[in-house]
Amino acid sequence: MDFRKISGEDIAYFRSLEGVRNIFTDNDNLVIAASDQTEDLRYLPEVVLQPETVEAVSAIMRYCNEHRLPVTPRGAGTGLSGGALPVFAGVVLDMKRFNKVLNVDKRNLQVVVEPGVITQELQEHVKAEGLMYPPDPASKGSCFIGGNVSENSGGPRAVKYGVVKDYVLNLEVVMPNGDVMWTGANVLKNATGYNLTQLVVGSEGTLAVITKIVLKLIPAVKHDLLMLVPFRSSIDACAAVNAIFMAGYLPSALEFMERDAIEWSMKYVQSSGVSLPDDIQAHLLIEVDGNNLDQLYKEMEAISEVVQQFDIDEILFADSHEQKEMLWTLRRKVGEAVKSNSIYKEEDTVVPRAELPELLRVIKEIGHEYGFHSVCYGHAGDGNLHVNIVKAGMSDDDWNNKLPEGIRKLFKEVVRLGGTISGEHGIGLVQKNYMDIAFSASQLQLMKEIKKVFDPNGILNPGKIFAA
Repeated sequence: MDFRKISGEDIAYFRSLEGVRNIFTDNDNLVIAASDQTEDLRYLPEVVLQPETVEAVSAIMRYCNEHRLPVTPRGAGTGLSGGALPVFAGVVLDMKRFNKVLNVDKRNLQVVVEPGVITQELQEHVKAEGLMYPPDPASKGSCFIGGNVSENSGGPRAVKYGVVKDYVLNLEVVMPNGDVMWTGANVLKNATGYNLTQLVVGSEGTLAVITKIVLKLIPAVKHDLLMLVPFRSSIDACAAVNAIFMAGYLPSALEFMERDAIEWSMKYVQSSGVSLPDDIQAHLLIEVDGNNLDQLYKEMEAISEVVQQFDIDEILFADSHEQKEMLWTLRRKVGEAVKSNSIYKEEDTVVPRAELPELLRVIKEIGHEYGFHSVCYGHAGDGNLHVNIVKAGMSDDDWNNKLPEGIRKLFKEVVRLGGTISGEHGIGLVQKNYMDIAFSASQLQLMKEIKKVFDPNGILNPGKIFAA
């Protein structure tokens, strides 16, 4: 792509705009905007803009579109696919100043929120009103709701409650040419024309800049129960997932952790709250929730009977709020724990739930063939398995040249099993060269044409999703 460098004249224009809180060109702030949580990648922008009004975003986008300047929207920088990396330098549009919950509509069970609100803070805000916003990615304490919408994030409770797309009713967006529009309507049903709202959800900041979000809410549930089930076989743990559903139960969360995942997480958070005998190879973290506590106890007992058909050790039932928090912390910190141990790559595979045992078998088989060690964990109830490939003793040559062949083979197996190459992390920068595995040339061309309709000059988050 042919973009020009940012000039002094461009900076002067940005400084002239009302509604731009900060303009950074110093190295310290450029370095912050140069990376996210994706591996060790770094791309330095030329300027970071922090607007705080829709009008300012519109003016920035209009100017950059006219002058062919690349713009990379940025949320909290917690992404795992390189979606917020300014690979063509240019402008980083930092949305952190859009940080208000604008309105909670209890009558209609809706909330209007700006994209820079931290997801957990949004959840706590509506919980105080007796309401619930269920999607809860592992980084909910730091990620922004706008980034969640851009990636169509999921999280542990997606198995019962769905992912972000199931809660987005309407979006205010700024188009690459500066036009401001609402994509739909604040209604639960909408059969009026093409669904632009859902087209923007999950588009990874490549189609438009989100400035307001209307989300559906549900009444908050009163109770939840949690248990940790240790398995002597990782394959058994995967098989037990579908057995629970086949028995007629719908947990609010059903998470899988290989031995390394929970062991590394325990070391990372300095916790000894879980016994880990030598013969235990995996755990399932199972939660049920609802308003009838007696019914939940019965459901948890029935699920425990299902898993006892497999070779398990003693089940740990969390009997206090503190113990629940400890177990959830171990699960949510796995990614950080793996990253602290080694250079790594994280693949976000997803298959139909019943295919999880075969997926895990394939992962280990390919790892043996290509010489890599993997640490697997994820949202087993959705068939979503995060495969953390650690560099450990791999040579640089094998890591850079042989490993991509192994990943390509893994993704082909995922698609063969009826799955796809990303469940919730997105394609961004690091997965775009594998898109041909999941889609035909005609499908990819259709997506590229959609991108051109929204962004004919290709200035918005360039270099993402599609290989050159």
